[in-house]
Amino acid sequence: MYTALRLQQKLKQELGRGEAEITVVTPDPYMTYQPFLPEAAAGSISPRHVVVPLRRVLPHCRVVVGEVTAVDHAERSATLTTLATDEEGTGPRQLTYDELVLAPGSVSRTLPIPGLADHAIGFKTVEEAIGLRNHVIEQMDIASSTRDPAIRDAALTFVFVGGGYAGVEALGELEDMARYTTRYYHNVKPQDMRWILVEASDRILPEVGADMGRYTVSELRRRNIDVRLETRLESCADRIAVLSDGARFPTRTVVWTAGVKPHPLLAATDLPLNARGRLKCTPELTIDGVTHAWAAGDAAAVPDVTAGEPGKETAPNAQHAVRQAKVLGDNIVRSLRGEPLRPYSHTYVGSVASLGLHQGVAYVYGRKLQGYPAWFMHRAYHLSRVPTFNRKARVLAEWTLSGLFKREIVSLGSLEHPRAEFELAAGGKPSDESSGDPKGSS
Repeated sequence: MYTALRLQQKLKQELGRGEAEITVVTPDPYMTYQPFLPEAAAGSISPRHVVVPLRRVLPHCRVVVGEVTAVDHAERSATLTTLATDEEGTGPRQLTYDELVLAPGSVSRTLPIPGLADHAIGFKTVEEAIGLRNHVIEQMDIASSTRDPAIRDAALTFVFVGGGYAGVEALGELEDMARYTTRYYHNVKPQDMRWILVEASDRILPEVGADMGRYTVSELRRRNIDVRLETRLESCADRIAVLSDGARFPTRTVVWTAGVKPHPLLAATDLPLNARGRLKCTPELTIDGVTHAWAAGDAAAVPDVTAGEPGKETAPNAQHAVRQAKVLGDNIVRSLRGEPLRPYSHTYVGSVASLGLHQGVAYVYGRKLQGYPAWFMHRAYHLSRVPTFNRKARVLAEWTLSGLFKREIVSLGSLEHPRAEFELAAGGKPSDESSGDPKGSS
């Protein structure tokens, strides 16, 4: 989205004269601002304000909602499926191009763990964030209404796997929300819930430094969150989380945030990949050894020219991706106009993370912050980075209102199955799509 936005600005005259066309192929008609997913899950931000509608911010681009399944760059052709081709039954179609920008990002990195595909849920999309919020509140409803202690204990046990940003922020925000929500249940107390963070390495949040990582562990444990380092999830079959340290937890909630991997689309191209499956790129963000092909973000292995260390690449995070996109857009325009390209160069300034309302950690320009100052910096930084003034204003308004009024604690799990009620009323049987939850939330 950022690359298309840059090109739209730089090629305004060419687009107006019909000399250029920008086509954006995307599975969803919006861009998700992922750093706000934990707050959306906790109800601090409305889900619709976590996403940016592409057709609004890219009015001079052609937005195609579909999925590219293969790229034949030698023929300058991409194979894609769209909603229309699925309905018509005509199968995939070809889209030709002159310049290719490949930036599909990453997907969750899963392992062959028994029960993981059947019972776990990820945390990379707004749908997963809202589904997880609904699921947590539903589990509290189940615990409040059952007389079976085994069902109650399983419902109130929440296991998060992965101690990176996604896992720690999601756990921190949801635990904070659930603890607040218990005041409206007569028989569910904060101490009845069990929150467990499982991390395979010996530290969490490595991006904020060792000291802030240790502070985060102590802060989470102070909130009675069970943090287990150097521990792996070995199974979650039959809704029982089995850990490598021998612990077993009956649970109805397993959240998987244990890393990402390059998008599978990259393997369906004729472009060069490195050992980790990412596109080999030059500092100018062209794909190495290939003309008229560009890449940025999680899918691109971009040399870090500021490191002073041969072979080092920029980290696959949003801070680099957004800045790379602007350089990429500028370089495409320079290439079209026969001007020299500029390398991408940016020094990593630091990281911020939220641990729930008024709690956070930060490591910025070598300075360490914790508690309220870090939480405030987290909000201020991401408010400045979320795209469009419209979204900035709406997010700020929601934060202001949430400070004046009480949290929303409603679960709208039925939104995931909108036809179930009508199918029952019509005398039919709810379809598999509208009844039951494959993640085991109901």
